[in-house]
Amino acid sequence: MPSFDVVSEVDMTEVKNSVMQARKELQSRYDFKGLEWGIEEENKTVIVSSSEEFKVDAIREILFNKFSKRGISLKNIEVGKTERSSMGRGRQVLTMKQGLESLVAKQLCKEVRGTGLKVQAQQEGGKIRVSGKNRDDLQKVISYLKERDDLEVGLTYENFRD
Repeated sequence: MPSFDVVSEVDMTEVKNSVMQARKELQSRYDFKGLEWGIEEENKTVIVSSSEEFKVDAIREILFNKFSKRGISLKNIEVGKTERSSMGRGRQVLTMKQGLESLVAKQLCKEVRGTGLKVQAQQEGGKIRVSGKNRDDLQKVISYLKERDDLEVGLTYENFRD
């Protein structure tokens, strides 16, 4: 029976590549010459810092631009507060969300079942497994979920099997 998985994950390799591209761009930009700034990648977070607090937002926007160009959904990034140290340095933590929360997964399962297509949707940990007899129905489910812009997370689809 054909099936696929609906997941909400961020590819950390793409995050690393985006961070490297943002660093290259910041090194060549005139408005960042002579300014102390940094982008550090740790586990599932990216820490943006600068010697001037208002430049943190500019660095974050450059990084978000690189993320979107590499196919990373900005809905899966949790932006922390801009913190200010006693030295006047600005710092912000961006956390990558991995996996679907159970409430969101339940809601999506309910909506997939309510489409009227002959498919089954079940929650398995941080993902949803959708299966059905007809491959076309599964592709309709994927297009239905892609049309949903009001979701609070970005969805990806993997393990499409016959």
